Amino acid sequence: MKYESVIGLEVHVELKTKTKIFCGCSTEFGAEPNTHVCPVCLGLPGVLPVLNKEVLHFAVKAGLALHCDILPYSKFDRKNYYYPDLPKNFQTSQFDLPICKGGYVDIEVNGEQRRIHLTRIHMEEDAGKLVHSGGSIDTADSSCVDYNRTGVPLLEIVGEPELRSGEEARAYLEKLRSILQYLGVSDCRLEEGSMRCDANISVRPVGSDKLGTKTELKNINSFSGVQKGIEYEAVRQAQILEEGGTIQQCTRGWDDAKGVTFLQRVKEGDSDYRYFPEPDLIPIEVSPEYIEEVRKELPEMPDARKKRFMDELGLPEYDANLLTLEKQTADYFEDVVKCGVDAKTASNWMLGEFAKLLNENGVGAVDSPVQPAALAELLQLIAKNTISGKIAKKVLPEMWKSGKSANDVVKEQGLVQITDTGALEELVKKIIEANPQSVADYKAGKKKAIGFLVGQIMKETKGRANPGVVNELLTKNLQ
Repeated sequence: MKYESVIGLEVHVELKTKTKIFCGCSTEFGAEPNTHVCPVCLGLPGVLPVLNKEVLHFAVKAGLALHCDILPYSKFDRKNYYYPDLPKNFQTSQFDLPICKGGYVDIEVNGEQRRIHLTRIHMEEDAGKLVHSGGSIDTADSSCVDYNRTGVPLLEIVGEPELRSGEEARAYLEKLRSILQYLGVSDCRLEEGSMRCDANISVRPVGSDKLGTKTELKNINSFSGVQKGIEYEAVRQAQILEEGGTIQQCTRGWDDAKGVTFLQRVKEGDSDYRYFPEPDLIPIEVSPEYIEEVRKELPEMPDARKKRFMDELGLPEYDANLLTLEKQTADYFEDVVKCGVDAKTASNWMLGEFAKLLNENGVGAVDSPVQPAALAELLQLIAKNTISGKIAKKVLPEMWKSGKSANDVVKEQGLVQITDTGALEELVKKIIEANPQSVADYKAGKKKAIGFLVGQIMKETKGRANPGVVNELLTKNLQ
């Protein structure tokens, strides 16, 4: 029997506010444990929370960008459960009246476009963080709790179970991250935990419209982990059903090193959380006028920017898509083009040699030591035939390492391209005399033989000869 996967993602996003959701403690990442805490976020007796207005602002902004309905009346609720990282023994969240309902995210996988609908977006506070000595919770000698993250504002974005593969889930997450980064409401840094994903996964026979029993993969912290974890879990469930077994509703973890999921706990239902309205926070009323004010703040979104890059700059869809996935990359690209560089040339370098340096150094475009004007200067040297593209590939890493301009590197290392035909004529004749077999092959109709001769000349000149001039001279002298 063939099975299909049914996947719904719950994405938790830390909002980029300076202070926590219900108190004035800093949200800065990486501080010493338990230094960004106060009686409110620690849940000490007698304290009262106050909603951070910027959290509501970001929630409405995200809801509008994701095509949600903004509820004019919403409220907070207490989600009750016990775990060491939750000092109040309940989490302040939203249950039946969230700030946003509905909405959708458009994705494209293998050339097929799909619209994935959202159930809701709600505001809530984050829990603390368990720090295990010696690795994971099951192997650690001891565990400590850092409450710095407690009370950091979150948006939980709940998607409908409309995804059908790990690849689609990855595309959905990447698109969601892109939109939220463009809005400026979150850094969405998976490695720092500011974007985390829980995946609800079930399988059913192809053609069935009945949902199977789901399992939940918790807190996956990479796009590849989401894709691999979902694919593994779907195969695991299908094998159990094929063997006549039943799926247990549970929470599972993803072991990236072993490439397997593992049981964590039997899953609770909503009733187990004993939700009730938060008595210490007043309900939230949002006026139509406020919603329209926030709507005016929305920037150009990734899909609109992609279309503009294609329509106005003439970029292929492939280039435009990759360049607009991250706002900082798109901003950097536009700054290079504004310096007078051809858009396609800028795109080729941004997605090629420049991207290679970013990946090797683990940084984004905004943190690159080679700023847009500096990259533009390098590309303009190629356009003027001052240097060749091959030489430019050596100049860029030197610019990155030294912080020097392209002009300075080229002058200091004597890399100016040789375009003088007189200077190259003698070398061309010398190479022709030294390679009679290639000359014979060329005259016999093997036109590719000229490529070998060009290569010999480039080797002699250490890549400084103008390839176009060399080709011209070789063709003339071989006739």
